[in-house]
Amino acid sequence: MTPHVVIVGLGPGGADLVTAGTLDALSTAPAVIARTERHPAVTVLPAATAFCDDLYEHADTMEEVYTSIVERVVGDAEQRGSAVYAVPGSPVVAERTVQLLLADPRITTEVVPALSFLDLTWVRLGIDPIDAGVRVVDGHRFDVDAAGQRGPLLVCQCDSPLVLSDVKLSIEDWPDEPVTVLQRLGLPDERVFEVEWADLDRSVDADHLTSVYIPTLESPVASELVRFDQLVHALRSGCPWDRQQTHDSLKRYLLEECYELLEAIDEFDSDSGEGSEALSEELGDVLFQVFFHATIAAEQGWFTLADVARTVHDKLYDRHPHVFGGAKFESADELAANWEASKQAEKSRGSVMDGIPAELPALLYALKVHKKAAASDYTEAAPEPVASLVAGVAAADLDAPSMGELLLGLAEVARIAGIDPEDELRQASRRFIGRFDAR
Repeated sequence: MTPHVVIVGLGPGGADLVTAGTLDALSTAPAVIARTERHPAVTVLPAATAFCDDLYEHADTMEEVYTSIVERVVGDAEQRGSAVYAVPGSPVVAERTVQLLLADPRITTEVVPALSFLDLTWVRLGIDPIDAGVRVVDGHRFDVDAAGQRGPLLVCQCDSPLVLSDVKLSIEDWPDEPVTVLQRLGLPDERVFEVEWADLDRSVDADHLTSVYIPTLESPVASELVRFDQLVHALRSGCPWDRQQTHDSLKRYLLEECYELLEAIDEFDSDSGEGSEALSEELGDVLFQVFFHATIAAEQGWFTLADVARTVHDKLYDRHPHVFGGAKFESADELAANWEASKQAEKSRGSVMDGIPAELPALLYALKVHKKAAASDYTEAAPEPVASLVAGVAAADLDAPSMGELLLGLAEVARIAGIDPEDELRQASRRFIGRFDAR
């Protein structure tokens, strides 16, 4: 017989808010497992209740905690034939462990309805959430869940000042009207008060029972990027050409768009702003390629656009300890050496040269080789060999390998002079085209 798990909620406050259905299930249960002992209604639980607070101390991520809790609940149910699992609030509101249990094929489940913190929230705010059109979002995912929203929003899981800071900084134009903070609803020390947006992470003593109500937002979170992401998904599903594309088939378009962006940068005048419209357009074309590749990957379950942004954010954060930490570097060379060392350790590379893409144009490839060598305190004397090789050109006795050494040496000369040889060669070629066309 398949083990059975009854899932109940302890409500948002004290024992007076626990439903009769929950009390009945607890009174007849052969075993009770509660997600946490940190709840004012734990007094209604049987004396032999097992708590899962210890699992929070031995896991590196919250997902590991949730998985461990599920294993404990399923294990007890398998041992006794059935068990009751009790969670704070309502089983169907912001309870990841309940979602996992409902999807677990090893057990059958039954959910007993219960009050959640939302029920008390609407009473304290004095609003009808359906009439007002309130959307409930997770504070830990505010930048994603609130994207494109103007409010009203109820932000739950605001359990630390860091979460409140992330919420605050996600908005570019801060609202003029204050937001409402709701804490420990249904408990003797309940608090409901207003606070200015600028003080959200400074004047609120956040805990695991803290929520924030935002009536309106003048500037939605990343609204344009959300609209763009929706457009890319619509193209992928609705356009025959877009549906056929793969990461490989898009490579040529990504390369073309990057070169068109380089051309727009060359033609942009940073003093007058002339060419800014073209530059903005070409940046958008490259951005489309990034969104398109992320969309294809998400379809396969590999990664999402959020993963792309999170990965590069974390990478840049870790590689800038002088900005986000206490590290100090005496010179740009020392900073560059630390950057290369961080990349080599991060990617487990045997050599700093391992990360240079072999597909780069040869001149740019040579420049990167020299830059990485210089960052590792390795240089070769370039000017003298270059001079002798140039003399070989004049004498018309320079062979192919010597020509390669000449170009390699020129790349090193350019690096020492702080010049991008790839860019300058392209500019010189364009000047040549101008002279050719004007002949």
